[in-house]
Amino acid sequence: MLSRNIRVASLASAVVLVLGVTACGGGNQTASNAPASPQGEGASPAANTTTGSNLSGTVKVDGSSTVFPISEAMAEEFQKANPGVQVTVAQSGTGGGFKKFCNNETDISNASRPIKAEEVELCKKGNVEYIELPVAYDGLSVVVNPQNKFAQCLTIAELKKMWEPAAQGKVATWNQIRPDFPNQKLGLYGPGTDSGTYDFFTNAVVGKEGESRGDYTASEDDNTLVQGVSADPGGLGFFGYAYYENNKDKLALVGIDNGKGCIQPSAETIGNGTYQPLSRPEFIYVKKSAATRPEVQAFVNFHFAPENQELISEVGYVPLPNDLVGQVQARFKEGKVGSVFEGKGSQTGVTLADLLKQEK
Repeated sequence: MLSRNIRVASLASAVVLVLGVTACGGGNQTASNAPASPQGEGASPAANTTTGSNLSGTVKVDGSSTVFPISEAMAEEFQKANPGVQVTVAQSGTGGGFKKFCNNETDISNASRPIKAEEVELCKKGNVEYIELPVAYDGLSVVVNPQNKFAQCLTIAELKKMWEPAAQGKVATWNQIRPDFPNQKLGLYGPGTDSGTYDFFTNAVVGKEGESRGDYTASEDDNTLVQGVSADPGGLGFFGYAYYENNKDKLALVGIDNGKGCIQPSAETIGNGTYQPLSRPEFIYVKKSAATRPEVQAFVNFHFAPENQELISEVGYVPLPNDLVGQVQARFKEGKVGSVFEGKGSQTGVTLADLLKQEK
């Protein structure tokens, strides 16, 4: 399990975290306390920002494994201040999380890409309205085994050559990627198809979301991918920056050349937008009906409190700039439903600031 100080099996007893990770994207169900009584239907979702021991109830979170470290850190600190609230956090992948969310099984859905059109329709069928809230920036990190001293920088075209559907069964060695690379077996590791990280990567690299070769080692558990690459001398994988940061002793980071020279992901290059096209926002989607419950309101607002932005940095992600945090807080306070991405899913070449500005 990944966290601020590379937490392993033990957590504070106040924290209830449900891991339930499987390669097919299924998360575990958890027992929970009865939720606090909801406010009236007309209440603004952020009207009550109460924190303290008087809060009780449960908050159910599921979805992206990339966003999981943020939710894990927030849940631990929130429950220290609010021991009467049980926050359960699972990771079924972005797609798996939306399935549960739109079926009214969770209060918050973590996502490493915006909601897709088919998920918008699924939520409509489930009568689930949602508030889309960006929480941080991430840079998809391409990594190799530390024994690999030759692939220190790759172009998007070279990554496409590895991962496109046409590569299946054909592109199997490193020298097929670049002639001066060794004739060494290429081992590929990546998230499964329920993952928002997979969707974003295939859109940015292959050119079409959800399209890739199928003969790679897939898992919704990013720690499994870390283990795979670190044990395979010819291995290459991709996942969120936090998983590289917390495993840098086992992995080597690959720079990406998108036509402007080789750039590695870092807090600086992700935050200033120079690490392209693999920088992206991370999201939580809050069910509007759940957002009227005091414990859900308080937990969501906890994400955006100035004193808690350091938690995002500590788990390896990049906090939103202060002006964007203010806009996101206003979006939650107003209970603004829907997505600024209009159900288009993964997108590159757009900024949150521009999209939020257009929405006004």
